[in-house]
Amino acid sequence: MRKIKIGMLGLGTVGSGVFKTLKRFDNVEIVKISVKNIDRPRNIEGLDKSILTTDAYTIINDPSIDIFVEVIGGVEPAWEYISAAIKAGKHIVTANKELLAKKGKELFELAEKYNKVVLYEAAIAGGIPLIMPLKTIMAGNDITNIQAILNGTTNYILTKMDVDGASYEDVLKEAQELGYAETDPTGDVEGFDAMYKITTLSTIAFGKRVDVNKVYREGITKLKSEDMKQANELGYKIKLVANASMDKLGRVDVRVHPTLVPSNSTLAHINYVTNAVGMTGFPIGEILLSGPGAGEFPTASSVIGDILNIAAEIDTTDYPLPMMRCNHSEEADMIPIAETYNKYYISITAPNNTGVIGKIGTICANKNISLSSIIQKGVSDNNTANITVITEVCKEADIQSAISELKDCKINSLIRVM
Repeated sequence: MRKIKIGMLGLGTVGSGVFKTLKRFDNVEIVKISVKNIDRPRNIEGLDKSILTTDAYTIINDPSIDIFVEVIGGVEPAWEYISAAIKAGKHIVTANKELLAKKGKELFELAEKYNKVVLYEAAIAGGIPLIMPLKTIMAGNDITNIQAILNGTTNYILTKMDVDGASYEDVLKEAQELGYAETDPTGDVEGFDAMYKITTLSTIAFGKRVDVNKVYREGITKLKSEDMKQANELGYKIKLVANASMDKLGRVDVRVHPTLVPSNSTLAHINYVTNAVGMTGFPIGEILLSGPGAGEFPTASSVIGDILNIAAEIDTTDYPLPMMRCNHSEEADMIPIAETYNKYYISITAPNNTGVIGKIGTICANKNISLSSIIQKGVSDNNTANITVITEVCKEADIQSAISELKDCKINSLIRVM
């Protein structure tokens, strides 16, 4: 059996983990790695700098290389190099969630045209196995709902805000110092990272292409420590939840936003940088997979699994890994957020006037919104009342309309409730 040759694009955190771990296997070998700076210090024992290059096309144009591994992230130049590698006859392993969400259709159509396999287990939840199980052992299931925590940075921040009672700003600074958050944390804290991941995951689970541009996204930057405290008192935890569901008509609702999760649920106890994915379907029922969603070796675990799966197929078949290929072309009919139905937590600061609670109740009633609870907690020095409202299930458009009529009130927080 010949040794399968691999070229890799990127040698950062994930790439380093792949390189270190793959040396344990005799049937595969990384023969060339494209990097930005060959002389950059790297914590990799035994790295032969002669395999490093700054020109990705030396990998792409090398006919002896079988698998092209991309671990740099972003759409460009990753798409340029991956598409060129496919045309040059190479199979692809990628951890690139943004590329998959934005260019998935083009990527898989190109791969099929050239009879190449694209595997991407690491792109959704780091070391948690999701794509392979969905496409193989769970292939006979009709998945109808996904509720997931897919971003370790935001989960760390929310956990620390909850446990320590600290502000978002203070915890973000700490997360940056510990290396859990980037210098520019926008991709994580504004929900983009989780949005890219749930787009691809729901596309696979539902067998329909989900348009990332139609996925509702809301980050955690507006959350306050007071919200965490209030949620605890009401029997909830606040998590950034990536949610996807399909109704009986086959329409798909995909979104990412802060959510009040019941404290007695498993998802409420997924803390710090841990990720978790809960799925509901038939015949499996409910299943939850949890583990490290990022990091050098957890993510490398998924990348290496994909590499070994492809390597085992090379030279053995003319059409490798048919079950792992894209097998759908239907575009999902997506439900706009305004047409969704949810429960809501609303934190309100209102003038301490007679009848203010009655006014809130009347406005909600006129918008077909039933209230589960409405609580006033004391009066501030400036004669304003702090009011917390929990609604029953109602339409998003109706809750937004009701809020627009609360002109004398300040809406501190509006958070959807699981």
